[in-house]
Amino acid sequence: MSEELVVLLDQAGTRIGTESKARVHTAETPLHLAFSCYLFNEAGQILMTRRALSKKTWPGVWTNSFCGHPGPEESFEEAIVRRAEQELGAGITSIRNLLPDFRYRAVDASGIVENEICPVFAAVIGTRLDPNPDEVSEYAWVDPAALRLAAEATPFAFSPWLLEQIAQGSLDAG
Repeated sequence: MSEELVVLLDQAGTRIGTESKARVHTAETPLHLAFSCYLFNEAGQILMTRRALSKKTWPGVWTNSFCGHPGPEESFEEAIVRRAEQELGAGITSIRNLLPDFRYRAVDASGIVENEICPVFAAVIGTRLDPNPDEVSEYAWVDPAALRLAAEATPFAFSPWLLEQIAQGSLDAG
């Protein structure tokens, strides 16, 4: 398998190059392009995933359904379909953009920085789940209102990007 590249950005969001995903996430992480996706089922519930304990950043926290980085020549939609399969073993449909301008910077307890322009999407699950244990340790389908309440009551259990996305209305748009 070839090395996964992420797209580096300047502060205005203009593409300025690429870097290996394995080398980009450090204490000095440059701004780069990513995405978050919320997966919905027919009942309107959101798939929440708990990050695997082996993850480099925020191990064991609950977060949105899945995240990723579009490759240099890959559209967001192509990247979302690819990562849904890689992380969740799932096919998806009906991709739509919820927060096109979402951007965040957060520092993990280990000192590793996430620094991303990260549009937020929603999609509908089209197949059964078969999560990759290197990515996901647990998952649950939850009602959006219950997720909002849980995030308010126990913010430490959730990823910082999820909390910011909720504050910016991602669940309202879903």
